[in-house]
Amino acid sequence: MGVTVAAPLEWLESVSDLRLPSRANERLQRLMDMNTEGLLSDAEREEFEALVELSEQLSLVRAQALQLLGRMPQ
Repeated sequence: MGVTVAAPLEWLESVSDLRLPSRANERLQRLMDMNTEGLLSDAEREEFEALVELSEQLSLVRAQALQLLGRMPQ
């Protein structure tokens, strides 16, 4: 069952621009490299998994906003 919600265009535009902050993205990239090399500690693995989950959720929200706007991801 779908629900229709009115939202200002500016809100959808803002949501479609969501990204990990640059420091978090750089940290995720470092952890990805360390993971590939098998060098993550338990704490780093937890941090890595949390950042991956956050990144995936942001991507899904962005994709939904872009779909509502009739745009493709860039």
